[in-house]
Amino acid sequence: MAQKRNIVIKTPRGSIYTVKTANGSVTAKMEWNHGFSGQKSASFGEAQEFVDSECIRRMNPETPRLSGALIKSATLGTVIGSGEINQITPYARRQYYEHKEKSRWFERMKNRHRDSILKGAQKYAGG
Repeated sequence: MAQKRNIVIKTPRGSIYTVKTANGSVTAKMEWNHGFSGQKSASFGEAQEFVDSECIRRMNPETPRLSGALIKSATLGTVIGSGEINQITPYARRQYYEHKEKSRWFERMKNRHRDSILKGAQKYAGG
């Protein structure tokens, strides 16, 4: 079963760049903000949780339903924040690929709602 993702951002040491031209030289020093890593790792984790829960919510109307077990299996089989949506019913794979009218419901949901999900994730990620 999937586990919640731990997003790690590593920032390199600072760098000094020098460019020499006929008229002289230019030196640029690049330093990383030491607080960037911790701050962004947390916000990226929140953005991933938003994407996972929003995908499950928006897949609901696209998913074939007879008893509703297939829809509930996405909620029960998924660890929010892992980046994976798992539907744990034994027949989920066959329904996903072979259903006559509602096959590939995740792809249809993604095509319809991609922009709004990305916009919401950007709010959490700070971009």
